[in-house]
Amino acid sequence: MANEKTTIEEWKVKDLEDGSAITINVIACTELGNESKPGIQVCYMGYTVNYEPLVVERLAYKATKAGLQELLLEDNSWMVHEDQYVKNYLVLGSPLKARVEVKSRSSKPVSKEYALPFEV
Repeated sequence: MANEKTTIEEWKVKDLEDGSAITINVIACTELGNESKPGIQVCYMGYTVNYEPLVVERLAYKATKAGLQELLLEDNSWMVHEDQYVKNYLVLGSPLKARVEVKSRSSKPVSKEYALPFEV
């Protein structure tokens, strides 16, 4: 069976300072990761964050161990500037969720959540 990708949502946060925009594309995949199970990809600025069962299980353990309900994925986020960023989170609970928070220089933070198609 081939991996089928379906766009869940594509959205942009405009920056009125220079006319640019940060585009976020959230994709549902039928086969993701080493076990080829369903998952979600978040794509932005040439980066791809994979929310697949094996990775999410490790991240959920890390969050639980630290006593957190949401874990900022620092290695998979773009936080070079304080006034302009893309932050990716794993939100614990049922269902597990991926959260994306985007801020441009001229906007307030925009945050969206997506339920993951699996439990760990």
